[in-house]
Amino acid sequence: MDDRIQLHCRDVDWSAVSQILKTVGMAYHAPDVHQRAFEASFAAVFVYRGDRLVGFGRALSDGEYQAAVYDCAVVPDLQGQGLGRRIMETLLERVAHCNVILYASPGMEGFYQRLGLRRMKTGMARFRDPAAARKRGFTG
Repeated sequence: MDDRIQLHCRDVDWSAVSQILKTVGMAYHAPDVHQRAFEASFAAVFVYRGDRLVGFGRALSDGEYQAAVYDCAVVPDLQGQGLGRRIMETLLERVAHCNVILYASPGMEGFYQRLGLRRMKTGMARFRDPAAARKRGFTG
């Protein structure tokens, strides 16, 4: 079955977005929160296999020279089949004129390095829940 890539937020099942993020162990919120976040993003990518939402990601950008990628996820049973790469390549094409940063889930750094992203020596962050960020391996 062919996968369908959607570059807009119409007709997205936001409950599925929240559930997929929860299932893969990423930060998740109520469906309406995800809807507002994706709709406010510079670029969004959703991948469907048949009628099933199987992956997505989004990029924030000033539209000129800076961008950040967030919420890139693929359902567990389809990971390792190139869907995450397709999502990231599509997002990176949409912000090709920009510097791009992202938070990689601990252990996923190699995936992003294969896409041309590199570790930063000067990255800094302030998290709403510092203890949770430390526990998940984002900060020291």
